[in-house]
Amino acid sequence: MNFDEFYEDLSKINIILSNEQKELLKIYYEFLIEYNAHTNLTSITNAEEVYYKHFYDSILLSQVYDLKKCNYLLDIGTGAGFPGVVLKILYPNIKLTLLDSNNKKTTFLAELNKKLQLDNIEITNERAEDFIKNRREYYDIVTARAVKNLPVLIELSIPYVKVDGYFIAMKSNFEDELNNSLKGINILGGKYEKTYEFSLPKNYGLRNLIKIKKVEKTNIKYPRNYNKIIKMPL
Repeated sequence: MNFDEFYEDLSKINIILSNEQKELLKIYYEFLIEYNAHTNLTSITNAEEVYYKHFYDSILLSQVYDLKKCNYLLDIGTGAGFPGVVLKILYPNIKLTLLDSNNKKTTFLAELNKKLQLDNIEITNERAEDFIKNRREYYDIVTARAVKNLPVLIELSIPYVKVDGYFIAMKSNFEDELNNSLKGINILGGKYEKTYEFSLPKNYGLRNLIKIKKVEKTNIKYPRNYNKIIKMPL
C-alpha cells in the first residue's frame, strides 16, 4: 500500500488529510481487519482496496455537499461505518447517527469508536422505518451507501431529511432505479436534482451520487410498513 499515492489522489479532489486524520484512518483499517477475522463485515480486506473502495469512496460525498456546513448527518444501513465514520474523521463538526439493524455491525461500530474516540456519534441498532419516530425531518444530510434499491430506499430515507436538506444515495448502478423512483421522490416531498459520476482511482470502478433535495415535509403516513414498501414501492 502506497499511502503517499493515496493522499496525493485525495489532494486531486481537494482533500488534504492532517496527520491525525491519517492516523485515525489507519486505526480504522487495522481494527476493521482484526474484527473481520471473526465477524463478517466486508469482503474487501486488502489495504489498498479498503482505502480506495471504502475510504476514498466514502469521501466522495464531500464533493457534492459542503460538509463543513452540515450539523446532523444520518447514515442508514451503515454496516462497518461507510461512509459515516470516514466523513466524521474528516469533518468533526458533524453530529453523526449511524443506523443499522444488524446488531453485530453496531457492536463493531461501538468498539471501533472506543479506539477512534470521536465525539457526537450516535450508534443505533434499529430498523429505519422504526427509528423515524424519533427523528422525522431532523437531518441536514441523510445518506446510504449500497443499501437496497432506490425505490425502496427513498421511502426509508427522505422522511428523515429536514426541508432544504438532502438525501444523497451512493450507488454503482442507478439509471433504472432512478427512473422508477422519480414519482416516489415527489410524493415524499423531495426533488431530484442531479446525479454525479466519479471514477475511483486505479480503475476501481465508477460511483454515482444521487442528490435529492427535500422541498416540503413528508406526509406522516410515510414510511409505511416495510413489507408494504417492498411489495409496492411508491
